[in-house]
Amino acid sequence: MIISSKDKISTPQAAVVVTNFILATGILTLPRTSVEKVKTPDVWITVILGGLIMLIAGVIMVKLSQQFPGKTFFQYNQEILGKWFGRLLSLIIICYFISISGYQVRSMAEVTNFFLLESTPLWAIIMPFMWIGLYLIIGGINSIARMFEIILPITIIFFLLVLFMSFKLFEVENLRPVLGSGFIPVLKGLKTTTLAYSGPEIMLLLVAFMSQPNKAVKAVLIGTLIPLLFYVFLVIMVIGALSIDGVVLRTWPSIDLIRSFEITGLIFERFESLLLVIWIMQIFTSFTISFYAAALGLAQLFHKNVKFFIYYLLPVIYIIAMSPNNINELFKFENILGNTIIILFGVLPLFLFIITKLKRGKA
Repeated sequence: MIISSKDKISTPQAAVVVTNFILATGILTLPRTSVEKVKTPDVWITVILGGLIMLIAGVIMVKLSQQFPGKTFFQYNQEILGKWFGRLLSLIIICYFISISGYQVRSMAEVTNFFLLESTPLWAIIMPFMWIGLYLIIGGINSIARMFEIILPITIIFFLLVLFMSFKLFEVENLRPVLGSGFIPVLKGLKTTTLAYSGPEIMLLLVAFMSQPNKAVKAVLIGTLIPLLFYVFLVIMVIGALSIDGVVLRTWPSIDLIRSFEITGLIFERFESLLLVIWIMQIFTSFTISFYAAALGLAQLFHKNVKFFIYYLLPVIYIIAMSPNNINELFKFENILGNTIIILFGVLPLFLFIITKLKRGKA
């Protein structure tokens, strides 16, 4: 599959895609998952460190892709590893993107079913969501990027507005003492918080679509720094309002924070329903870009039209989304995906980058 000039995206659009991919279920779960590991008010430090680690990993992935202009990871990895190992690695990455799509859809369905559409069958929530996503990605990366440009500002402005309104519940004492238990607890939560920033891996594909690939590092830096600042502010506000003990007891602490206050006299006195609608839009972006990445990978691997795989992947993603029997199994699935991310996008790109440099150095 050859990338045409119609599929080119700008540097700001690439940054927006990375940001949207990162800002997914972590908005609702990061405060709880990080606090469970750290168990001190210093979680915000762990969140910063996790973001910086993924930022470095993102830059390495960009530098690797820049060695092969106009090609995605699915096309150039065979030049590094050989035909068979390259194709096997491509299939593994494709399976990852398919799994991420299924996980995002199921997370959306669980939260929607619990807070908005109680007693509604999960399939009835999932199927319309997937069909709308299908409609978007048929238009290609350009259509996806333009839609993301609309959704991202709405998401950030609304979430920040609601978080600012929760300041009356904020108690700075809940964040003290700083490093009272030393730096070791901060390091314990590093894996969990790093996984919340999964998303820069999409640059393995996006660099080939950029009209100015030489600015891809700028795109991944901006695309990762925006979620980093957002997540740090989110964790500080949630812990400051609910305390460490209060956060651990809640499955979705971000929503519980919004539910714990109301402002009389406004059109919306309680904000959790509106917040969930905005969050579903954000999950939609993560689902569509991972769905498209999987279809693109198969198209380039088997040299067929990407639309062919878009249609056939839909039932596969649906089956994956419906596989967990309950929310606990969904969280276990999340943990498996998290461990996979560390190997595939933390260790592997650096390894491939070093091999590429060594090969070209000898040449």
